[in-house]
Amino acid sequence: MSEFFRQYLRALPDFPADLPDFDAAAAPADPAELFRRWLGEALAAGEPQPHACSLATVGAGAQPSSRMLILKDIDDVGWHIATSRTSRKGRELAANPKAALNFYWPLQGRQVRVAGLVVELSAEASAADWDARPAADGSRNPDWQLYAIQPVEIEFWQARHDRRHVRHRYGPGREHGLR
Repeated sequence: MSEFFRQYLRALPDFPADLPDFDAAAAPADPAELFRRWLGEALAAGEPQPHACSLATVGAGAQPSSRMLILKDIDDVGWHIATSRTSRKGRELAANPKAALNFYWPLQGRQVRVAGLVVELSAEASAADWDARPAADGSRNPDWQLYAIQPVEIEFWQARHDRRHVRHRYGPGREHGLR
């Protein structure tokens, strides 16, 4: 049964026939600018929830954990996400304030990976984020926390059918550093 399943997986399509080009040499110096461009292109291509990403944290015993959530904003402080402080991810971020985000847009054959330190944003910003949620009913949630991931590394990845995928990395020791 294992060989059948392996063959089944290998036969599944990987990328769509038409993939966008990406010239890493022409990428802007600001990774947020490139991300916003790619997010817009993902939305225009019909990607569902292009602002959804996987958040990876590390728990007790260095056990990694990941789950999907929604990007809230990008500004000079970092890439914003939110969760309850008492959730598993909230507890893991309190114990080890490092995380990684991964955005995947299969129709575009693209991924963006963001890794860095995590800081808690203000109680006022967290309350405003809670109030802006679609199901907001005016009640308060003191456990709701808005966080910012301050990237030390961002990688843009563009698939190619010849398997010579294009990777463009921002971070220490690279052509494009991070602020």
